[in-house]
Amino acid sequence: MGDKTKVQVSKLKPGRYIIIDDEPCRIVNITVSSPGKHGSAKARIEAVGIFDGKVRSIVKPTSAEVDVPIIDKRTGQVIAITPDTVQIMDMETYEIFEVPIETGVEEEVKGQLKEGINVEYWETLGRIKIMRIKGESE
Repeated sequence: MGDKTKVQVSKLKPGRYIIIDDEPCRIVNITVSSPGKHGSAKARIEAVGIFDGKVRSIVKPTSAEVDVPIIDKRTGQVIAITPDTVQIMDMETYEIFEVPIETGVEEEVKGQLKEGINVEYWETLGRIKIMRIKGESE
């Protein structure tokens, strides 16, 4: 999978995603400095890693292109839970895989995981993260 694409910095918005240091991150803030006499406007992008929760920031000209992750949002069913991993079966492909609880599960979801429930998981850059519990109606 390509898993990423290029986007011009001027098109980025908070809430969108960007790749910084090979980490897919959610943008929390963008500040644009106006150009001086010479040069172009610069954007300072602050973002939080999807998998590691670390805050990262970069400064780029607004005309530059940056990598943004292509995030595949899918539904899976929790098959089994061990102390370290969650086993999920994809609801379309029926493929079964394991996700590490430490880095692969959103913090507020950890306490709600139980066998048989459906979850939304995101796959990007070869990694998977369980983002939320899906209700019966979804």
